[in-house]
Amino acid sequence: MAHGKRTKKWFWRWRNNPLRRRDDIAEAWIILALWALVAVGGTVVGLVTAHATDETLAQLRTDRRSTHAVLVTDVPKRGSAVRLSDGKVSVTVRWTTPDGSARTGRTLVDTGLKAGTRVVVWQDGHGALVTAPPSAGEAAVEAGALGTAAGLALTGAVLGVGAVVRWRLDRQRVDRWGREWDLVGPQWGHRTG
Repeated sequence: MAHGKRTKKWFWRWRNNPLRRRDDIAEAWIILALWALVAVGGTVVGLVTAHATDETLAQLRTDRRSTHAVLVTDVPKRGSAVRLSDGKVSVTVRWTTPDGSARTGRTLVDTGLKAGTRVVVWQDGHGALVTAPPSAGEAAVEAGALGTAAGLALTGAVLGVGAVVRWRLDRQRVDRWGREWDLVGPQWGHRTG
């Protein structure tokens, strides 16, 4: 049994067709606009977000400086110290700020250290203790993840709006077909007697 060759019609919504309606053309343009916005807008938003994140994290790396601090008290190996999941505890340390003044504050260190031990801490330009800035590799991964998330968020929003618009077009089409059927349907009926 020979199978017929199927003809594929490209851009069928734009071709002349007696059954084509204005809503079909509008839907075709909406779909085209949605995909263009997803492709171009998602890419642009993703790249801009990734670049902004990378610049922000690079600024953190330049603003924060490492310095040595001295433990004020012993760090117990066990007991009353509250440990975090990575085994570090919060203790009091003393360090010197960029302007030369001495400060004390709390930071996370490994357990089992004695008072007077030097540890590395990070401080901002005002001398306040801060977390270590991400490395260039960590910043690249974070920028890539945030850029991807931003692009996907825009894609989701655009496709969601497109789905609502297409749903409204479908509702209008169904309502219009119902009104037309109300006019034509009774003419097709026949009485059997």
